[in-house]
Amino acid sequence: MNENNSILEGVEISPRFRKTIEERIARLDEGADYDEVQLQYLHNPDHIRRQFQLIAAQRAEALRMRLFLDRSRPRLPRPLIVL
Repeated sequence: MNENNSILEGVEISPRFRKTIEERIARLDEGADYDEVQLQYLHNPDHIRRQFQLIAAQRAEALRMRLFLDRSRPRLPRPLIVL
């Protein structure tokens, strides 16, 4: 686990990439919320089980992306003048 942490500490991402990931997290959260509401309309136990698995996968992926963003840092803009 320490190897993964040391690798991620050096990750720099652009503001545009960060925004893309944040938008993806929002879509995953909205999808999970929607899928939770849909549970009330399911009657087959197998469908309900798969729906719970889908919700768990969406929440896990959103968490994984949040952790990535927490461990990354913004890329500094390139200098306008070449030194």
